[in-house]
Amino acid sequence: MKKAFSLLLGTILLAGACCPKAATTRAIPQDKEIERKIDSVMKKLTLVEKIGQMGQINADMLLLPGSTEFSPFAEVVLRKYKVGSILNTLHGTASTPEVYREFIGKIQKISLEETGIPCLYGLDQIHGASYTTGATLFPQELALAASFNDDLAYEMGRICAYETRACNVPWVFTPTLDLSRNQCWPRMWESYGEDPYVQARMGVQQTLGLQGPDPNHIDAEHVAVSIKHFMAYGASISGQDRTPAMVSKRELKEKYFVPFKACIEAGALTLMVNSSSNDGEMLHASKELLTGWAKESTGWDGMIVTDWADIRNLWERDHVAADYKDALRLAINAGVDMIMEPYDCKAFDLLRELVEEGKVPESRIDDACRRVLRVKFRLGLFDDPYGLKGDYSRFACEEFRQTAYQAALESEVLLKNEDNILPLSKDTRILLVGPNADVMRPLGGGWNYSWQGDAANDPQFTGQYNTIREALEQKFAKVTYVPVLEYDPAGDFQAEKKGNMAKALAASVACDVIVACIGENSYCETVGNINDLTLSRNQIEMVQTLAKTGKPVVLVLGEGRPRIVREIEPLAKAVVDVILPGNYGGDALAALLCGEENFSAKLPFTYPKYTNRLNTYDYKLSENRTTMGGLYNYDATIEAQWSFGQGLSYTTFEYSNMKADKTEFKAGDVINLSVDVTNTGKRAGKEPVLLFSSDLTASVTPEARRLRDFTKIELQAGETKTVSFSLKAEDLAFVGHDLEWTLEPGEFRLAIGNQSLMLNCVE
Repeated sequence: MKKAFSLLLGTILLAGACCPKAATTRAIPQDKEIERKIDSVMKKLTLVEKIGQMGQINADMLLLPGSTEFSPFAEVVLRKYKVGSILNTLHGTASTPEVYREFIGKIQKISLEETGIPCLYGLDQIHGASYTTGATLFPQELALAASFNDDLAYEMGRICAYETRACNVPWVFTPTLDLSRNQCWPRMWESYGEDPYVQARMGVQQTLGLQGPDPNHIDAEHVAVSIKHFMAYGASISGQDRTPAMVSKRELKEKYFVPFKACIEAGALTLMVNSSSNDGEMLHASKELLTGWAKESTGWDGMIVTDWADIRNLWERDHVAADYKDALRLAINAGVDMIMEPYDCKAFDLLRELVEEGKVPESRIDDACRRVLRVKFRLGLFDDPYGLKGDYSRFACEEFRQTAYQAALESEVLLKNEDNILPLSKDTRILLVGPNADVMRPLGGGWNYSWQGDAANDPQFTGQYNTIREALEQKFAKVTYVPVLEYDPAGDFQAEKKGNMAKALAASVACDVIVACIGENSYCETVGNINDLTLSRNQIEMVQTLAKTGKPVVLVLGEGRPRIVREIEPLAKAVVDVILPGNYGGDALAALLCGEENFSAKLPFTYPKYTNRLNTYDYKLSENRTTMGGLYNYDATIEAQWSFGQGLSYTTFEYSNMKADKTEFKAGDVINLSVDVTNTGKRAGKEPVLLFSSDLTASVTPEARRLRDFTKIELQAGETKTVSFSLKAEDLAFVGHDLEWTLEPGEFRLAIGNQSLMLNCVE
């Protein structure tokens, strides 16, 4: 199952039209015994109990303030309304497995007393078990994408599942599959970047790691996923969170749907909906997309859950419903199966009224309830509601820690290395500055022990890990840290406070190199909205001032999205973007800077140079054309700071001898390609090998290039390997104006590294 992706993409490309008929096969073949058990349970349920299974309430509403004791409202939620799902951590920060087990055990006891149906508990465990004290945390998805190593996505899923199930939590709201097409968007770091193939490939492997090999029978060491946020969430026009997108149905199908469909066909059990709208259509109210695309076109029998209070938002925020009751009518009839209503139970009374009034068919309630029950049976919750069958003695074991460390090593990107200033010898005298230098919070980002990630500064959660300063001090003989600029914990995530620049200037006299750790503090969702991608003026001026000393500067960028560094990049001899590498990010950086380890990552996004020139790598050719004849002087050029796929190493790689087994192909063919890659440097290194295609002429104006496959290889100094790819002809198809997948005759350029060749598609 681990390498199932290659078997899925052809199916994705050949899927039906945008208003699809029911699929002839199911995404997950049903287990007849499970279906029989669902039938048996359904016969016993009242309407109130069925609606209760569709409900989900925030955990804190069940607790007394500051306590793990049940509040009076818990009785209302679990006994009166029979609510079937609870979500979130307790009181806003991570808890130990023991605390979760005790709390969930209480919930299960009441749920089983009332209906005989266990509760489905869910957590935002998005880069490891991020709401679990002591768990193994990985780089965030955007950083992991930079590794171009989908084995690491699988391992992150596998380890997250094990450590989450140790809490008796069987459901996680991950992976995030939002194509991040606007670099200003504050949730960019939660996803695998801007490319649909990378999103699908990494998302499928993470899904397989989380759920295990059999989605019908998930064992005690795996969990159900909730792929999110369906869809076009990351295409926000304004770049602000939860704001509208304007993506055509054609592009929606060709790019945005692909990762979701791939994960559905890989067995994903649940799906969470985009909070906002696309082309004026609220996703939570779209029957075409929720029922038609997600369910019917794939034959998917999984469950759709809303995002936080988003049915209510159809009325209160988005004004597509007359009132809350009308919003429920729209969403449930569209295909929503579970209502994430975090604070009260009003929705369940209103939904009962809608059924009694005939405005929501009871058959739709039955379908939704069956989908919820199916997830619970597939998870084995009826057999083991208290989570007693698993052995979790390997929680946070050395193997898990080493895997997270390796993920950090392969996720940090070397973007500039002028005069080969890196690696630094261990006797290099370093002056260390910058707000990211001696704090854990910016290494992890949001969803990191707390929603905004601020809890990562608490030693009870991260005291055993190293900040960048602590990690550098373990590798280099002389590190002088001067807090010239720090994040202000009394303000929002952008607030900064100035320190002692004079002390830093004095210390620079005795240093060999200045390492400036700059970027962003952690943030999550709407809190991270900004109006300008430019790095803060304080940080820019800090680097400019220190560069005047004449000492070489190494910039270390830590950020959840690419902040504009155009003014200071020329002042630096080297630039490393660690993105959000997790708790082992400081250790990985120190090992890379001193040369014990080698860089091997490449950017999974386009790093912009200007705030008003935000592009993706798969731009249309008209976006990058300098002049044209006649009176009109056409001037549209793309000038990125760093391009998608850019990343350096301490060694060099040479590509040669690219071959294809055919010069002409037609639909149904497989094109076998190969290229020789040689390590021409003096040390071993890993290299992501990326295969791109360019359609030279098409009835829909083609992109400059599209990523079609990748693999990562390791080569010793002087070693050559032949890398092979098998590309299905259908992988070169696109969605036409008729919203159908099409492969048109004509020329295609295939490129790997600096090698390319031309192939011709024939009728």
